[in-house]
Amino acid sequence: MDSPEPRNEEDLRPPVNAAEGGGAGAPDPMPPVNAAEGGGTGAPDPMPPVNAAEGRGAGAPDPMPPVNAAAAPGAGAPPPVPPGPEREPFWGYGDLMMFAGLTIPCLLLGVLLVRAVMAVAHLHAASASVVVQLPEQLVGYALLFGALRLMFRVQYGRPLWSSLGWTPVPVAAPYVVAAGAFTALAAILAGGLIHLPQKENQMTELLSQGNVAIVLMAAFGVGIAPLCEELAFRGFLQPLLARSLGAPAGILTAGVAFGLLHFREYGNSWRHALLLSGAGACFGWMRHATKSTKASVIMHASYNGLLFLLLALAMIAERNQHH
Repeated sequence: MDSPEPRNEEDLRPPVNAAEGGGAGAPDPMPPVNAAEGGGTGAPDPMPPVNAAEGRGAGAPDPMPPVNAAAAPGAGAPPPVPPGPEREPFWGYGDLMMFAGLTIPCLLLGVLLVRAVMAVAHLHAASASVVVQLPEQLVGYALLFGALRLMFRVQYGRPLWSSLGWTPVPVAAPYVVAAGAFTALAAILAGGLIHLPQKENQMTELLSQGNVAIVLMAAFGVGIAPLCEELAFRGFLQPLLARSLGAPAGILTAGVAFGLLHFREYGNSWRHALLLSGAGACFGWMRHATKSTKASVIMHASYNGLLFLLLALAMIAERNQHH
């Protein structure tokens, strides 16, 4: 009886990997570390993926919720806070003080520039002449509003004209002209009631320089003066006062300031200042009612135009009497 052949030692060792030499149904003593490398169907994954983007299965919870709501906005995120209403007007009393402080330097600079041009051009005229004073005042106004335009542009990034209410007039122009003429007639009647003083002043001295002076004064009084005065008092000052004091008090206060501007011009007459304060309040009402400084300029020009017309007719009648 033959003895069985001795087995090799390698035959006595079990296979390390079923894929290498394990028989069918032999258990796998070392499960694969990663199912992607060698795990069988249904074998559990001993190391779940750290990042869901790398290998998280369907339905697995997200271990790290987003920190920033902007990266993954939720339904409960608070809405952004809307900006508050803009201040109207956007300028303040510091700007008003600066504008007032620039008034006299700009007017003086206008005088110097006009007289320098006259000296270079060898033009000779009396300093009290209309042909000298009106250009000086015109240049001074241009410098003053140029400074205001620069202030608005640099400090606030805003334009000058629309900021001061230079907008279309919402009513027909004839109604605005009629309002100015009616205000002029009311001022004449009120002047008779309070007995306006009939004495020489700067205005009468300029008008007494002849027909050319009357024409130049009328052109300046109907065109340049209403534009500049309304931009300053009803365009710049009144909205600021109305914001602080309310519309009625702001209109009246700006009107009083307008009357005081002409106090010295009419021989320091408080009666003239009072009448002009009332007229200024009427111009301010037009500015407030229409939201347009252009409307108050038209009304002011109509007011001055009727007064100059009546004054010219009175002077012509007086000359005819002397002849």
